[in-house]
Amino acid sequence: MTVDGMFMWAMILLLFSAMLTLIRLLAGPTIPDRAVALDSMTTTTAGAMVLYGVITRQAVFIDVALVYAVLSYIATLYIARYLVKKRVGIAYEGDAP
Repeated sequence: MTVDGMFMWAMILLLFSAMLTLIRLLAGPTIPDRAVALDSMTTTTAGAMVLYGVITRQAVFIDVALVYAVLSYIATLYIARYLVKKRVGIAYEGDAP
């Protein structure tokens, strides 16, 4: 197996992983589950962009993936902060029946 073949298999596995997280994103039972699925999907997408940049030998895809990963991280922090502030999906001791 050549190096390009291995990269293509890795790309297929990343796309399969993205499809699974998309299912979790659409069918997640709670909002925090969907937030985690969204974070996983953006991380997988950034990895796919890096892999594509290596396959095609174009460094611009790696740069875009880095910026995309940083923006995704910041967005995840804001989503988590919002969920904690609104107490979405968080069980406190005082809330238990």
